[in-house]
Formats: sequence, C-alpha cells, structure tokens
Amino acid sequence: MECRLDGQVAMVTGGSSGLGRGIALLFGQAGASVVVNYRSGREGAEEVVRQIIGSGGRAIAVQADVAQEDAVEAMFAQAVETFGAVDILVANSGIQKDARIGDMSLQQWQQVLDTNLTGQFLCARAALKQFRAQGDRGVSRAHGKILCMSSVHEVIPWAGHVNYAASKGGVSLLMKSLAQEVAGERIRVNAIAPGAIRTAINTEATQGDAAKKLLKLIPYQRIGEAEDVAKAALFLASDMADYVVGATLFVDGGMTLYPGFEDNG
Repeated sequence: MECRLDGQVAMVTGGSSGLGRGIALLFGQAGASVVVNYRSGREGAEEVVRQIIGSGGRAIAVQADVAQEDAVEAMFAQAVETFGAVDILVANSGIQKDARIGDMSLQQWQQVLDTNLTGQFLCARAALKQFRAQGDRGVSRAHGKILCMSSVHEVIPWAGHVNYAASKGGVSLLMKSLAQEVAGERIRVNAIAPGAIRTAINTEATQGDAAKKLLKLIPYQRIGEAEDVAKAALFLASDMADYVVGATLFVDGGMTLYPGFEDNG
C-alpha cells in the first residue's frame, strides 16, 4: 500500500508558502485535487497551483482569512463548487506576533489566537459539515480527515511568545476533543507538531551561528525541511494511517526530548 490520495479533495490553509506549500505540492503529487488557501500571498498560492497542474494534477487558489467565519464558509463553498467535495482539511494557517508579555498588546494576543486557534475551529467546523453532507464517497476508508497544525510549543514553554504557545496548547486539546467527538462517524482528526523547520520566513534563525545555536536543541543534529512535515501529513491523511485517531505526530528531530537534560540523568 502506498500513501496515495487519488480521487480525494484536500484543502490546505496557508498553502502559499512554507509548510503549507510543501504539503499542497506533495498532496498534488499523491493524486489529490488541492485547494490552496492564502490570506495575502496570492502570487505564492498561484505558483503552487501552477506546479500542481503542470505535473498533471488539479488545484485552485482561494483567498480567505481563516479567522473570519464568512470567509471560511465561502472558501468551502468554492471548493465544493469546483471539485464537488472536500475529503481532507489541513488546518495549517498560523502567525506569530512576538513580544515579552509585559510589552504584548491585546491586539498582538488576539491576532495570534484568532488565526492559530479560532481559525482552526472555524475550518474544522466547516469541514465536518461538509463531511457529513457528502457521506461516504468511497475514496478513503475514513469519511473525512482533519490535520491540525500544532507545534512543539504545545508542550515546550516559550518565553517571549506566550500568545503563540497558548494558541498551540489550545490546538492540542481542540484536536483531541474533536477527535473524540467525531471518531464514531469514521472521521479521523490528528495533529502534526513541527519543531525547527527551515522555511523562507525563518532564514536568519536557521543559518550560520544561529543554526549552530539551534542545533543544541535538536538531538538528531539537523534542522528540518518543509518536506519532512509534508511527508508526515501525507501519511496521516492516507489510508496507511487509518487507525491513527487523536494523535499528535511530533516532527522535531527529538526537540521534545528536552536535550538540556542529556547529561543530567
């Protein structure tokens, strides 16, 4: 058995760059029709679509702010109008607005929670409604699949990033509670928790001296690539993972092993 998504429709939020881009491209290669969501990165989303179509797949780019209820509903409606269904949701959209807590504004707190946590709730709710409406389409053993994008910071505290860490801690129990609620409907909900992943937006933190410092936190001694996360997402979305329900897959090179305690056991 291969990790294939033939005949399925996958929606990837935040699919114009970074982890979302990698997931969208790999899902397209695996046979899925891909809805590439973006909020402001139109050119990036359209380039992902071009690559998927150029390789013989099907894809569309759809603009929507996942923190806005009406926008999420419209995005799902457009996906169904174009492809007839939605079988997989990868709730990947996320932002950071970093500050020490004494200097953090309410707006910085709210923006991160709105996108990273409320956005996942809104997308998951819309996906569930669609899964129930379309029923068993015969394209997968599950009747629908949701992947929540979390972070190692659902378990590792992160000073100076309290809004981000709180949002990811919330994602963890959102995912588990949702998985518990809908598993009986043959709907699988899981999460991916990436560690340090090299993408365009964190170049400074993953090169040179900064990379050497970062490697002290990674027992496996390499910084991850978007492809590492995309492969994990493909596995979880495929029938290869049909018995995986309510689980968080950490893709972190061992960062959550707390390497600072390596010599203190």
